Amino acid sequence: MTYAQTIFVAAAVLFSQAWNPALLRAGAPTDQVRQTADKVLAVLQDAGLKSPDKQKERREQLRQVIGARFDFNEMAKRSLGVHWRRGNDEEQREFVRLFTGLLEKSYADQMEAYNGEKIIYGRENMSQDQAEVETKVVTKKGENISINYKLRSVNSKDWKVYDVVIENVSIVNNFRSQFNRIMANASFADLLKKLESKSSDASAVRS
Repeated sequence: MTYAQTIFVAAAVLFSQAWNPALLRAGAPTDQVRQTADKVLAVLQDAGLKSPDKQKERREQLRQVIGARFDFNEMAKRSLGVHWRRGNDEEQREFVRLFTGLLEKSYADQMEAYNGEKIIYGRENMSQDQAEVETKVVTKKGENISINYKLRSVNSKDWKVYDVVIENVSIVNNFRSQFNRIMANASFADLLKKLESKSSDASAVRS
């Protein structure tokens, strides 16, 4: 599965309206993922945001909804792994900013291309302050793609996504492998330059 496909199926779960009786028995993690899905759908279905000149406003609203459920700071740290400590405070903050921006743009692109794929919610597994919500995407061709959302409790009531596992492939681990290859022969500053370049290229494509 390509990076674009990975982002697509992960994004699809967050704005599906698939109903499953298991949701009635699910706990806070599943319920909060479903709440995020409802908010994303509301933005995508808002007639006042559908015109091309409203793209910036639409994407800003999507960014806010996604940001409220995803812990991009934690995802960034886990994706960088042991190399996180090689950066100073300023470099770490810049890495999180660039990493978050790239993921947000990727999600926004794929959300706007969503075409009604069916989503089925499965089991919810919890262990203290950690949880995993199992889901399955059923494509128009009848293919089944398993997607598990890993969340952690950040306070007494909120659950944040820190990783997505698609067909047994972790997004965080996938990024970590890429960053390990880069950092084997580069400095933290070099990594930031590469991310900045990717961010600039993505912006140029969309302009």
